[in-house]
Amino acid sequence: QVQVVESGGGLVQAGGSLRLSCAASENIFRIAAMNWYRQAPGKQREFVAQITSGGTTKYADSVKGRFTISRDNAKNTMYLQMNSLKPEDTGVYYCRAGVYYSEYWGQGTQVTVSS
Repeated sequence: QVQVVESGGGLVQAGGSLRLSCAASENIFRIAAMNWYRQAPGKQREFVAQITSGGTTKYADSVKGRFTISRDNAKNTMYLQMNSLKPEDTGVYYCRAGVYYSEYWGQGTQVTVSS
């Protein structure tokens, strides 16, 4: 059974920082392209960042220079370091593991940035 579990969300003031974590099952993590998505109230889910199994990263324009995605294969865990947070970063952040033609999603973790 594949598990994807996010943690680290919370309430922070604008300009502050948070670090999200995503732990995935060992049998998929090392070969998976790991992604962060987010969904604000009343909006569609949107891509935030990706890190491939080889370490290549990609970011949405809205978070470039503020967010950093990383992974620790020894811990089967991916991270999203979020700095200089803005109220528009508020939403539920989801972890997605992409393995060949399959995908696995976590349950999401809430991030709220107050102005």
